[in-house]
Amino acid sequence: MTMSQRRTRPTHRGRRFDLRATAVFFGLLATALIAVGFAVRALAPVVQRRPVWVVVLLCVVVATLLAHGRRRRRLSAARIARRAGEALEQATTTALDALDAPAPAPVPVPVPARTYDDGVPAPEETYDYDVLDPDEFEAAIADLCVRDGCARVEVVGGAGDLGADVTALTPDGRRLVVQCKRYGDDNKVGSQDLQRFGGTCFTVHEADVALVVTTSDFTAPAVEYAEQCGIVCVNRDALLAWSGGRTPKPWAAGAYEA
Repeated sequence: MTMSQRRTRPTHRGRRFDLRATAVFFGLLATALIAVGFAVRALAPVVQRRPVWVVVLLCVVVATLLAHGRRRRRLSAARIARRAGEALEQATTTALDALDAPAPAPVPVPVPARTYDDGVPAPEETYDYDVLDPDEFEAAIADLCVRDGCARVEVVGGAGDLGADVTALTPDGRRLVVQCKRYGDDNKVGSQDLQRFGGTCFTVHEADVALVVTTSDFTAPAVEYAEQCGIVCVNRDALLAWSGGRTPKPWAAGAYEA
């Protein structure tokens, strides 16, 4: 007796894991992500400068994707055209709104700090001279010269300066030599200070205008010597008036009476 053999259905084995294919897939995915990153980075300046173009481009891309999706679902050509027209109309409206928007306020540009000709930064123009040390006082006087139009302003005070703390050229081209005396109220500039300065300001420094500026005052003999030598004395009150712009510049003819 012959028995019929039962036909068995072949079993489908699952797809085997392919390490090489998986590695290639992730490599391509990483490459695509890097390319997208570079594209976004390159388009960032364009987005900042031309946001309207970006909006229009995005709308066109969205319309294209919608058309492609609808085509895959076998939508009619008329419907696709209508959708694209609606997207384009919306993009146009958005672009017009962006053009009507007010322009952004200009970003204020900071004004660079002033410097002397020797590269030293010029300090601010308002000072409390009582809290300045001698070096800061010299820098403050140099800044007043810069403010009032002097050229080639240099702070040269220090060891071996032979009495010259600040040198400059006045607006009319004369050589200005300044000695700065940061003294207290009870310490006046005496005649010996003026004599030492008078011995170098004209012969050594070749000054056309010699100036002694102090936060204190001058003794009577010092004033008398200054009158004889043609040195301009600027005491505390005259300095505050000069700093506040309430008096002629000390190198102007007859600006101060010694």
